[in-house]
Amino acid sequence: MKAVILAGGEGTRLRPLTLATPKPVVPVVDRPFLRHQLDLLSRVGVEEVVFSLAYRPERVQAVFGDGARVGKRIHYAVEDAPLGTGGAVKNAERWLDALTVVFNGDVLTDVDLPAVVAEHRASHAEATLVLTPVPNPSAYGLVETDDSGRVRRFVEKPDPSQITTDTINAGIYVLNTSTLALMPAGVNHSIERAFFPELLARGSLVRAHVHRGYWIDIGTPEKYLQVHRDILCGRFPVDLEGRTLRGGWVHESASVDAGAVLEAPFFVGPGCRVEEGASLGPETTLVADVRLMAGARVRESVLWSGGVVAEEAQVEGALLGTGVRVCAHASVRPGAVLGEGSVVSPHSRTS
Repeated sequence: MKAVILAGGEGTRLRPLTLATPKPVVPVVDRPFLRHQLDLLSRVGVEEVVFSLAYRPERVQAVFGDGARVGKRIHYAVEDAPLGTGGAVKNAERWLDALTVVFNGDVLTDVDLPAVVAEHRASHAEATLVLTPVPNPSAYGLVETDDSGRVRRFVEKPDPSQITTDTINAGIYVLNTSTLALMPAGVNHSIERAFFPELLARGSLVRAHVHRGYWIDIGTPEKYLQVHRDILCGRFPVDLEGRTLRGGWVHESASVDAGAVLEAPFFVGPGCRVEEGASLGPETTLVADVRLMAGARVRESVLWSGGVVAEEAQVEGALLGTGVRVCAHASVRPGAVLGEGSVVSPHSRTS
């Protein structure tokens, strides 16, 4: 059993954070995002993974290399032209064996993957889809099933009269790799709109596993910030690197002055410095090498590597990319998303 992670998107909804950093490797607390999916794949013994890439693939390869550092063997299937979700899986076919797990590269979930794989094998299905309930399914494609869990049909972007279920495609599949023969090679092809409906049309057994636990698409600033809150608050459990301090986590190489004001939960990553009189938290992540100077106040925010918040500056409810500098007495207000290298001048305020 091997896996394909579909990670070729440009992350346009997360711009400007993703202008230089592809979404698959944006930091999520103490590790690049795709590490969370690799950790989940480890639960079913998957040791070989194909990353399907298109946007800035060299940045992803620089982070993960051949996979040895994360206990995996990683291959890279890079698209010359957009292939869609199905075409991307087909493009990885040469590395796959009899059974394939497919992940959309922007989903964070605690799905019981061993149970999904076990159900797939026991049922002799050709494909198994993970479904998840959402409060407003009209914005998604619905997946209808019968009482036995067999998929009956797909309904794309339904109007209210068509809504018969609250379960949507969660972007996680287990496939018999032989079914990829249905996909044309080298062309744009949708796994959701073409491949699965074709399986149903030919009478194949396509089953669903409904996951009612944690599931989130990290692709917007609001959801990306929410993921950090959920991890820090324990709603999505992660073994964070570091020691506990006053209800938060501090990496061993970080420095937090005894005179800093700390409000849990928070994460202070490697090389960070929180100086005397600085105020940190709650629900704040300092990824790495971030400096909070005396009187700085940061709460409910995520600051990427190399950032500086100077004397008496404030950051609240914001996302700050690599190397952002907030100068003395400046204020970054809720909802701000600042790209790499941005500077907020002294006494300035973001709108």
